[in-house]
Amino acid sequence: MNKDFFKIRFLGLLIALAVIAGSSIVAMLLWNALMPGIFALPVLNYWQTLGLAVLCRIFLGGIPLGHIALGFGQGGRDFHHGNKMREKWMAMSDEERKAFIEKEGDFRALFHDRFSHLHRFYEKPETAGKKDEDHE
Repeated sequence: MNKDFFKIRFLGLLIALAVIAGSSIVAMLLWNALMPGIFALPVLNYWQTLGLAVLCRIFLGGIPLGHIALGFGQGGRDFHHGNKMREKWMAMSDEERKAFIEKEGDFRALFHDRFSHLHRFYEKPETAGKKDEDHE
């Protein structure tokens, strides 16, 4: 590795730290200007604001650590990664998909009362109007 690589990495780290510090200061100023007056919440100092930002990141975005992510969010991962049903669907031909949809419709018929509101999404447009005319 050459010296320029380490200089660029160090410069990137300094820029990232400056962005985090600056965004925490902006968040603290906005919080202290709005929240105590509107919702009677306490005034926050810099470290409390930084901790709140980290907590929000964990809860809403996750913390990416290679192939795993800590937290409830996706952490930058592909949302569909590891979705077996989606992978199976994407590997199906058009005929297999049509057969699957027909089979799924039979399954839905078993629970007609529970899923009866879904029929309007699966009907063909030319038959949907005819059924309404028949009832009138």
